[in-house]
Amino acid sequence: MGQSPSTAGSSSELNPHEISDDDRFNFHSWLANCDEDSDTDAEFVENSTGGCRLDYTADLPDDCLAGIFHFLSAGDRKRCSLVCRRWLRVDGQSRHRLSLHAPEGLQDFIPSLFDRFNLVTKLALRCDRRSASISDDVLILISLRCKNLTRLKLRGCREISEIGMTGLAKNCKALKKLSCGSCMFGTKGMNAIIDHCATLEELSVKRLRGVHDSAAVIGPGAAATSLKSICLKELVNGQNFAPLIVGSKKLRSLKLIGCLGDWDSTLEMVGNSNSDLTEIHLEKIQVSDVGLSGISNCLNLETLHIVKTPECSNIGLSCVAERCRLLRKVHIDGWRTNNIGDDGLIAIAKHCPNLQELVLICVYPASLSLTAIASNCKNLERLALCGIGSIGDAEIESIASKCVALKKLCIKGCPITNAGIEALALGCPNLVKIKVKKCKKVTGGIVKWLRERRGSLAFSFDEIEPTLDGDASDGGAQENVTVQVAIATVWQF
Repeated sequence: MGQSPSTAGSSSELNPHEISDDDRFNFHSWLANCDEDSDTDAEFVENSTGGCRLDYTADLPDDCLAGIFHFLSAGDRKRCSLVCRRWLRVDGQSRHRLSLHAPEGLQDFIPSLFDRFNLVTKLALRCDRRSASISDDVLILISLRCKNLTRLKLRGCREISEIGMTGLAKNCKALKKLSCGSCMFGTKGMNAIIDHCATLEELSVKRLRGVHDSAAVIGPGAAATSLKSICLKELVNGQNFAPLIVGSKKLRSLKLIGCLGDWDSTLEMVGNSNSDLTEIHLEKIQVSDVGLSGISNCLNLETLHIVKTPECSNIGLSCVAERCRLLRKVHIDGWRTNNIGDDGLIAIAKHCPNLQELVLICVYPASLSLTAIASNCKNLERLALCGIGSIGDAEIESIASKCVALKKLCIKGCPITNAGIEALALGCPNLVKIKVKKCKKVTGGIVKWLRERRGSLAFSFDEIEPTLDGDASDGGAQENVTVQVAIATVWQF
């Protein structure tokens, strides 16, 4: 920054190296209009020689300064807020997202904290399991200061009960996204949110400990008309949410992960009442082909995850594939039960030509089904094959010759060799990333070959191989040690 004398003088007296010739910040105009109540520390800072430096951000509008702050990291932004009173004010007024550690002592700081950050719309409150969290009174106080709140995340706030959630729901009726984990409030608190927040679009609930009564129900409530996404994780009485799930007519995404109880009847009702679902994720829950048959009525389904559901078989998967022909992403973890295999995958190949992403874990397909997918699913771009003992070089060569659109491939724990990797590099013209892990027959020699043939291909490869290490002091005795070689960047779907 340039420097100027401590007293106002003509622009010709200013050092030309300190103030530009065009005087674009109009120093005299600012000085004439400056009153005693302005944030003078935002305009001048004394330097070590006793002079003052001109603040080049003085004429910058607050909106522009706030826009610059948005490009900074959290740490840099905190440091910038300490520069002067104006920067502190602009930072506070332009912060819409706030994440706070929420122990019980937070109450003393609420007034000053939200005086500064008075436009917060996205708030996260977290407390670790070793500390007592904020209480109902504090949550209600926060809700009174943040009535425009649209997103709220609660983690480990075990002292919050139905009283606090009811107060929150009444004060923050514009809430659109709620995520709570490891909390203790029960069905009354959840129903308060559902009844008062009519614009709620996303609900994520994990380990909600307060729902003990299996007879109590949640929903549908006012939020049922707006909910688009519901995610339930690790709930003992997740069935309490069934009325809300079935009653949410605009629901697009449903994720049920690790929730106890039989979900077949709920999924049947969902399929009969909501045909607009586009994403369903079923993981570690009790669901059978009956439930899959129910969701086959969701004709607009695009994403399907069937993960570690041992009662699901080829019959249910085939039913979904035959009716949900818009499927683009399919993830299947067979959990080594061998209930899902060729028949289900052939049904996908036959009826789902728009498939773009396929993940197969611990299932046992034969060459027939993989060849069918490679031949019929011309838009397949991402493929993962993990823990499949039936996948060898022949299957990989078939994929390489037919999957022209393939861009990303992950192979883990399959008995392939270097020949399979070579076939992929030669046969998939659009391939940009390959990840090979725990494939014991693939050696490090393939790395050099790939660099020579496909230098632009990102290749991630884990190799476990013995190396020899000797010490002259022990007469050249050598012992094997294990080294791990990691090449390029590990990618994920």
